[in-house]
Amino acid sequence: MERKSRVTTVFTVSTIVTVLFTIWGIFPESVIGDANLLNVTSKLQGWLSNGMGWFYLLSATGFLLVAIFLIFSRYGSIRLGKDSDRPEFGYLTWFAMLFSAGMGIGLIFWGAAEPLLHFHSPPFSAPTPEGDARTAMRYAFFHWGFHPWAIYAMIALAIAYSTFRKGRPATIGETIGSLVHNRYEKPVKQTVDILAVIATAFGVATSLGFGAQQIAGGLHYLIPGVPNAFMTQLIIIVVVTVLYMISASTGLDKGIRILSNTNIFLAIVLLVATMIAGPSAFIFDLLTQTIGTYLQQLPAMSFRTAAFQPAEREWINGWTIFYWAWWISWSPFVGTFIARVSKGRTIREFIIGILLVPTSFGVLWFSVFGGSAIWADLFGGANLIDEVTNIGAEVGLFALFDTFGGFGTVLSIVAIFLISTFFITSADSATYVLGMLTSNGKLVPPMRIKMTWGIIQSSIAAVLLYAGGLGALQAVAILVAFPFIFVLVFMIVALFRDLADEPDERDKWLELQKREDDDQLG
Repeated sequence: MERKSRVTTVFTVSTIVTVLFTIWGIFPESVIGDANLLNVTSKLQGWLSNGMGWFYLLSATGFLLVAIFLIFSRYGSIRLGKDSDRPEFGYLTWFAMLFSAGMGIGLIFWGAAEPLLHFHSPPFSAPTPEGDARTAMRYAFFHWGFHPWAIYAMIALAIAYSTFRKGRPATIGETIGSLVHNRYEKPVKQTVDILAVIATAFGVATSLGFGAQQIAGGLHYLIPGVPNAFMTQLIIIVVVTVLYMISASTGLDKGIRILSNTNIFLAIVLLVATMIAGPSAFIFDLLTQTIGTYLQQLPAMSFRTAAFQPAEREWINGWTIFYWAWWISWSPFVGTFIARVSKGRTIREFIIGILLVPTSFGVLWFSVFGGSAIWADLFGGANLIDEVTNIGAEVGLFALFDTFGGFGTVLSIVAIFLISTFFITSADSATYVLGMLTSNGKLVPPMRIKMTWGIIQSSIAAVLLYAGGLGALQAVAILVAFPFIFVLVFMIVALFRDLADEPDERDKWLELQKREDDDQLG
């Protein structure tokens, strides 16, 4: 009986789909022609980016507006759990878990490379190179700022409220059950959970692919004899898979918590060291200035589609639309994980923490690494862009460290170790979440289910790298995110439907006063 309860329909169907997709990716163009993975996904990516890009932009901005509304609404004081519940983790550990699960690998991968690429290929041209540099930093803030964390916050809030306040199983399908007629409730919930699992598996695999690329690039930079090629990336994936499977066996309170705290410590060490070695005064000037322009231009960037400029629209498709899709594909995993570690917090505390703290760290991160890279290219004569465009974005960070001399070698070693621990943490967290989603929302999923998902997501990352590297990773992220946007919208509708039944705090106070008056009269 126990065995049957563990092997759910969601687990069976989502496993079959992801395995078949992985097998498809193994076949090269020489065998199946135009039906190969990279060709098909690239065509679908182009159609979605051009035809539905406006929908990605409106959806992401809509989620941010809803999150801001909830902070100031009467619902902000509602606790995610019973009124007597208090948080399981302290602020420092909680923030470390958010950061590690949310976008750790991505920040390391793109921290120096993205602003540099925006600087040399801006979304629109400025009259001077300095103007292009300002635009580059503003868009880096935009892609990694409030919008992605609002997406995470909304899905996490819907899950946490449903699980801890309403006492439902910790699955995404359960969050929209109240919107569906009883006759169709079970198949609809299962379909939603299958979509969430598939989006999670491919979204996390995209980041794992980035991590493997960057570790290989860093090793090649430090040890030229190590080739920056697929076989090196495959070996890295295999080694890291073994490590995060070991971590996954230790549970949430040990493996993930310890790794998350280690990640945040190493990230701060790398950040401070780069700040000292780089142009410190310029970095803080840039940070201060870009925060102002980011907040000022946020509405315009949020709705910009470049309808009359095809070249600029191509840039938006390759960057902004890709990022919004990537965050949405990650949202089932990150949202479920954040919900799991956030019991006892109020809605206001929950959303403010998720929006402000990781975003603040992210803008500081890009100011330090991206600002240093742009300064080196603009004023230091380093010409880092040649290495990034000729080798790949994965070497941007190491090319920057190379300008620091011998100290840069030390930083490169620390960076490779940090990427590895982020890799392990993200994969470990993902196996935990996938286990929850495919075992009827068990808060402690069975080990064999976690192990199965650990192998599957690493296999997907390896196949995507084999099929087309960065292009395949980006194409698949956009594809799997599209259907899940609709799930997110339904989750928010269901959340507000449940919140509408919550008694107003003023009503609670009046009821308490009435009871006290009745007691005195009695």
